[in-house]
Order: sequence, then C-alpha cells, then structure tokens
Amino acid sequence: MQVIGAGLGRTGTLSLKTALEELGFGPCYHMEEVVLWHPEHIDTWLDALHGRPVDWKTFFKPYQATVDYPGCNYYQELMAVYPEAKVILTVRDPEKWYESAYHTIYAISKVIPSWLKYLNPQRAKLSKMINEQIWQRQFSNFENRTQSIATFNQYNEAVKQYVPPERLLVFEVKQGWEPLCQFLGVPVPKDKPFPHLNDTAEFRRRVQFLGLIRWLAPLSALIGIAASMALVGYWLRSKRD
Repeated sequence: MQVIGAGLGRTGTLSLKTALEELGFGPCYHMEEVVLWHPEHIDTWLDALHGRPVDWKTFFKPYQATVDYPGCNYYQELMAVYPEAKVILTVRDPEKWYESAYHTIYAISKVIPSWLKYLNPQRAKLSKMINEQIWQRQFSNFENRTQSIATFNQYNEAVKQYVPPERLLVFEVKQGWEPLCQFLGVPVPKDKPFPHLNDTAEFRRRVQFLGLIRWLAPLSALIGIAASMALVGYWLRSKRD
C-alpha cells in the first residue's frame, strides 16, 4: 500500500482512483470494489466496523492504494500498518459536497428495497454496513444539512491534525495532475486530461432507476402470483368439467 485516501465519498474519489491507476498506483481500492466485484469483502469491513481484528496486510495485498469508503474511515489504522504510505485528503466546497452526497450516495441508500434481503442476503448485508458506518455512526442525521456539513468539516480538520504534514496532500481534483504528481514524485502524464468521473447527474439517474425498480419488482411479483392463481383455477375448473 503506497497511497491511503482519507477523503470522504463525493469529494472526487473515483476520479482520484482513476488518476492513481494511471500513474502506476493500481489497483486502487474503492467502494466500487465491494459493490461490483468483491461482495465477499463485506464481512471484513463488518469486522472492522465492530472492532474485530482485521489483517489489513493480507486484505490489501493485491492493492497499491485505497480511496473512498469504506477505507477512508480507517485511515489511522492503515497508516499504522503502512508507515511509508502517503495520505491524500480529497476535499471540495462543503455546500457542494453536501448537495452531491445528499442526491447520490445518501439518496441511493433510501431506495434499496427491503425485499432485497430475501433475494440477495449479501447485498442486504452491504446496505446494512453502509447505513451503520456512514449514516448512523459518522453523520447520525444526514437530513440535517448544517450538522452534516459541520461533521464533514470536523472530519477534514481531524485528518489534517492527525497526519504529519510531510505525509499529507490536501487535494481538490479540479487542481489536476501537478500537485498530485509532485506529491507522489512521478511525472505528469503527457496529453492526458485529469479524469473527472461519477458526476452527480449520472448518479441521480441511477437513483431514479433503483427507485422505479423498488416499486415495479413487488408489483411484478404480485402480477405473477395472480397469473399463477388464475392458471391453477382454470386447471381445477377443467378437471371438474
């Protein structure tokens, strides 16, 4: 592990992940790893959440960097395990951060259907982990804008106070390659724009889609049950005839 991302979600972490991998610090761990590729990792993050021991060196052996949730919540533990790793705190305007987070990662947590636990228990476990780690423990009431922004600012200040200045880069992705490459001691990529990914508009479209699925799936199931009952009724009537 060479780079530890301490920045919270919706501060440009996916853009940073892509940039780090472009610079040779990959693979880079990100929440997408858990959601898309490695749902089996959920149990490890639940162990960390509940204070059970985690073998971080074994867990992160395939990775050279980590950014975003859930790793950012354990930057102190990871710094102790990887004393040579550098720390990047991604930041952005707090008001814009709240708007983005509220309409994306918070909104999507509200449209995950309750019936999912019956179809995919592991995904339901992921939803529970995210809710407990982020929305209950870290922010407690994300609906409260003022309180959440204060928590965001306090978290960022705590990182700045904890991480030695020589190990820390406070970084906004709009700054581009130069400060990042200088901090990491690598050349700036030629003729390659800094990546800007996972914008709020695209994420909101995903939220709307999930919200539609939340209502359509149970409706489809009811239609299926009604159709099945109709077929059974028809079969019974035909037998009587």
